[in-house]
Parts: sequence; C-alpha cells; structure tokens
Amino acid sequence: MVLVLNKKMAAVGLAAAMAVLPLAGCGSNDKDNGAGSASSAAATASASASAAPSASAGASGEAAATKLTGDFEIQYFVGGYGDKWWKKVIADFKAANPDLNVIESGGPKINEQNKPRWIGGNPPDFVYIDGAGLNDRQMVEDGQVEDLTEWYKTAKNVDGTLIKDILAQQPQQYDGKIYNIPLVLNSWGIFWDKALFKEKGWTEPTDYDSFIAAAETIKAAGVTPFIHTGKYPYYIQDAFLFPAIVSANNDDYKILQDMADSKVDAFKSPAVMAGLNKIVELRDKGFIDKASIQINHTDSQMSFLQHKDAFIPNGLWLPNEMSKDIPSGFDFGFIPSVTQKAGGKVVANTSTASVAIASKAKNKEAAKAFLSFIFSEAQASQWAELSGAPSNIKGDISSSNAPNFVKDAAKFLTDPNTVVIPMITFNADVEKVMWDATDALSIGKITPDEWVKRVTDAAAKVSK
Repeated sequence: MVLVLNKKMAAVGLAAAMAVLPLAGCGSNDKDNGAGSASSAAATASASASAAPSASAGASGEAAATKLTGDFEIQYFVGGYGDKWWKKVIADFKAANPDLNVIESGGPKINEQNKPRWIGGNPPDFVYIDGAGLNDRQMVEDGQVEDLTEWYKTAKNVDGTLIKDILAQQPQQYDGKIYNIPLVLNSWGIFWDKALFKEKGWTEPTDYDSFIAAAETIKAAGVTPFIHTGKYPYYIQDAFLFPAIVSANNDDYKILQDMADSKVDAFKSPAVMAGLNKIVELRDKGFIDKASIQINHTDSQMSFLQHKDAFIPNGLWLPNEMSKDIPSGFDFGFIPSVTQKAGGKVVANTSTASVAIASKAKNKEAAKAFLSFIFSEAQASQWAELSGAPSNIKGDISSSNAPNFVKDAAKFLTDPNTVVIPMITFNADVEKVMWDATDALSIGKITPDEWVKRVTDAAAKVSK
C-alpha cells in the first residue's frame, strides 16, 4: 500500500437522506486508505456502453448529446479502493464516446509521477484528488483546478438529474467558489468479525457500555480486545477519540471544528477530557494490544484478521485494502462509533475524496461530460460493488452486490439519529503534536492533562 500522510480535505455537511457511503487512500482523505486491490464483488447495474448516451456538458451544465473528440486524459490514484471501478467507468465512457481518445493515467504512484506536469502547466484534463502528493486546498490556492461554481449550479448527470441534488456531501467552497466535487464518502469506525463473535457467543457492541462489557469477555477468553495503528495515530483519533469527544459534547461536532481552528479553549473542554479518559480506560484495563504503539496500518490489520485482536479502529477501505489476506468465512462487522452512552446517538466521522478539472486542461468539454457521466445513481451502485466502499451519490444499494459492511455503514449514515461529522481539517503542526500526544497517552507516558497541555501549547503558537 502507498501510505498517505497529508491532512484530510475539508468538507461540508451530509444529507440525512443519504443511502450510500466511500475514499481513505489512502482514503478518501488525504491521510490513508491504502493501495490494496479492489473488491472482487461483481458489478451489476451500471452505466453500460449501450445504455449510457454520449454526453458532454457546456458552460450551462446541461448534458447534451454532443460528439466528443480529441484527447482526454484522466488521472486517478489507485489506493485502498483499487482501480476496478475506474477501469469499468472509463471503458463505459469510451464506448459511449467512440470518437474520443481517452487516456488513462492511473496507479499508486501517479500523483508523484505527474507532479512535474502539474508544476509545468501540462496536467491531465481530469483528476481524482486522493493519495499522497495531492491536496485539494493546495491545488485551489495554486490555481491548478478549474472554477466549477457556475457549471455546478445547473450541471446535470447523464440521467438528466441535477448533480447537486444527488450528492450526500456538497462540495466545499473556497471563498464562495467550487473547484472540486466529492466522489467518495468514507466513514471511520470500529470493525470486528461477526463470524468469530457468533462462534464465541460474544455480544456485538452498540454503545460504550456494551463495548467495554464485550472487551472484558474477550480478554477473559485470552484474546486482546483492541489493536490500533500506533505509527499513524489518526486511526484511533478519528475512529475512537473524536466520536467520544462529540458524544460528550451533547452530540455537537462544532467542538472539533473549533479545535481544527486552533481555538485553545476548545481543547480544554470537559468533552475532550471525557474522550481522553476513554482511551485511558482501554489502556488501564489492558484492552489495547501492546504491539500497537510501534506498528503500521497493515500490520495491525493483519493481526486483527488473524483474530489476535477482536476490535480495530479503521476506515471503510480496510476490507478492500486487505482483500488478499482475509481468511475464509471472515464477516466484517462495523459501527461508526462505540463511545456513545447506552441509547445515545451513533457518531460517524466522515471524509471524502473529490474530482476536479485542471485549469489548464486541453479538453474541458470532455472533462465536464465525464463529470456528468460518473455522478449517476448507476455509478454509485457500481462504485460500492467494485470498490467495497460507499459513494457520495445518494441511492439505495440494499439490493446491490455491495459488501454487507458497506450496506451496514450506509444504514448508519442514513439514520436521522446518527450524528455525521463532516470532514474537518486541522492545522498540520497542531495535528502532529496531537498525534504524538495520543500515542503517548495510549501507553501511559502522559496523562490527559498533559495531553491537553501539549496540544494547547501548539494551538496557541499557531494562532498568534
């Protein structure tokens, strides 16, 4: 896998009507969703070559049966979601536009390979912003991507539906303008093996009390309850600590936004202390695998798959990323959070990965037509099946061939009782201090008060 370490991309709220979830390449955030192979699930309903019309989109955003010609180059990063969807959708688009020469620039290292072209002003026409080396905000600030604000207002997909009406999370705005559109929607959460739990008679968690009770039982059975990726502490932060903070803050995620804005007082909130104390409880009860502190994502995931550990905090890309190593009969259980009180709301910490058109694209007409092509309900279903993760396009995937854990995640995200945290970007310097402090807290090197002191000092420094 190609590991992604840059910050998450910011995003806005999630529509409650959503019925499909997605990328943590490295995922759909710019941190990590890996570079494993794609899910082996077969595609069903899709925008087939015979069904999909030749489409392009003019400045008005209207899809039209216009003949597309010339060269059209697509850059896509291959991470934990694999490349099966990209191969299929590009093949469909080629079939629908036979006079267009579609060029694929894809792979786990494509961002690095194409960097000189972006710097030199000769980029591909269309780009999937995910993986190491690409940051949506930086691309906007550097003038590398096209202003889609006016186009987006009336843009329709190949079915004639306004694209803005079918997105779960709307595009982020930069000074009131839109440059990239979220394609993939990921949720962090806690995984376990449903088959193992059924075999052992262990109770699947629905809240913090049931999670702790299950962990006690699991530990008594000789299995370590919990493993995380100590080398990359954002796994335990995004899937465990942040939901815990939101739950303790009366289900209000604004506290995380204040933290991301480096507001010192936000880090001193009792809700932050409550979340930190939950990590301390896991630590002091001996629930955390001691190997966690020094291992990376794939090592922790392998230990989990081998049943050395019962629970793991991760993103929805996990099963796809580890598809070649999943034992026969393994059945992924998933819940976005386990830190809420009994009867409390589940908290889903989400992230997205987006697509954009290069500002110096040579074939913007084809690029806009491709946007109209991929943002359809058929492609949402196809994405879920081929990537093993949810799309940012609303649609019912219950009858699709998408993996069960994806359908489970979609149910949580469509439940009005779920608190959905939009993607939040932290200051890079503060975030690094926070990661290090979380690792130190998890092994008892510091106390929650010392965690707060370290992070607030960093926040005060950058906010001066």
